[in-house]
Amino acid sequence: MKLLTFFLFLFPCLLLAQHNISVEINNVKTSNGTINVAVYDESEGFLKFDQVYKADSALARKGKTELHITGLPEGEYALAIYHDENGNNKLDTNWLGIPKEDIGFSYGRMKTFGPPQFKECAFTLTNNQKIEISL
Repeated sequence: MKLLTFFLFLFPCLLLAQHNISVEINNVKTSNGTINVAVYDESEGFLKFDQVYKADSALARKGKTELHITGLPEGEYALAIYHDENGNNKLDTNWLGIPKEDIGFSYGRMKTFGPPQFKECAFTLTNNQKIEISL
């Protein structure tokens, strides 16, 4: 009976398996500030700071910086990354709204007239995954 009870409690946990993403950010110009990553899980809120599903940051390391995002269920995600070189905890832009700090996306690239869309950056997470992003 105890064994059956144990499996009844364990089964829902197996269905909601959590996964991790290791993010390798390349072409980091300096060790100043932090590298910030935002995880988005839907297109409606993509690139809106108040619609981030999960966020993390790490001290910048010139050349390559690594981040680990943990506890994500299976699903479709897109990542947006920026190098907050001056450490003011925001993405600095010019008067036109064009970023002054380096940015990168999972699988998408900046376009001539704006950022990529969610679908261009999205990937499906079904197990632990490693993603490389260049700034």
